[in-house]
Amino acid sequence: MRFLGIDFGSKRIGLAVSDEEGKLAFPKEIVLNDKNATDYIKNIIKNEKIDEIVIGESLSLTGEENKIMGEIKDFVKEIFALAKPVHFQKEFFTSVEARGREGKEKYNARKVKKAESEKTKKIDDSAAALILQRYLDKINKK
Repeated sequence: MRFLGIDFGSKRIGLAVSDEEGKLAFPKEIVLNDKNATDYIKNIIKNEKIDEIVIGESLSLTGEENKIMGEIKDFVKEIFALAKPVHFQKEFFTSVEARGREGKEKYNARKVKKAESEKTKKIDDSAAALILQRYLDKINKK
């Protein structure tokens, strides 16, 4: 079973795919979040033979939906047209963790919000892989 992991952002969407056994997640690519993004992702789902989709659930530290969650829900409605199961996985600090895994200097949450450099642009697919891996670890424990 193959999974697609998605780290949805207002500017970019990070994508990751699992291996065929649904045990390991790998960064795939980053796409611009524009009018072509949904169709592009639908093609990836078809070409990669994706069975299920995992998307980061964006919540505040108090567990409440933040403002991007509305955009994520709209995006998921478009993806539902593919008749693939869509699962939410909490995405707390995946971008921060992805930066750490990329060997970059440590960032705190305030710096992450302000950062709009090449360093930030290159980690969305790694964040998607972390979201997907957390989900895979959860379901494979059963």
